[in-house]
Amino acid sequence: LQTTTVSALTAGKKSILFAVPGAFTPTCSQKHLPGFVEKAGELKAKGVDTIACISVNDAFVMRAWKENLGVGDEVMLLSDGNGDFTRAIGCELDLSDKPVGLGVRSRRYALLAEDGVVKVVNLEEGGAFTFSGAEDMLKVL
Repeated sequence: LQTTTVSALTAGKKSILFAVPGAFTPTCSQKHLPGFVEKAGELKAKGVDTIACISVNDAFVMRAWKENLGVGDEVMLLSDGNGDFTRAIGCELDLSDKPVGLGVRSRRYALLAEDGVVKVVNLEEGGAFTFSGAEDMLKVL
């Protein structure tokens, strides 16, 4: 486990950061993250240096999720444990009223940043997964 910053991930690079409401949740585990793993080669062929998945989960959960799905180095999994980054960019999603008790998480999104400047943001409503996947990001590159 190590600490990093968004600045370090994006300075002088073309980066894709995408967020999921929760590790081990169905859509995140079956579609969103696996899509970026599957398309990592194509994204990198189009000049993407860094692909990172962010979730409001602790670092140990993120590591276990990465191991559980067999994700290699093609996609970094980042913990926003206290939701500080998510809150700072205004992407909180309050799921406290849901029966499974997820609390405050992140809305699902994918963004493209070039040298620290956000060029594209595909921000989903609620937990929807309609235009924040790897295929959608390939279209904007």
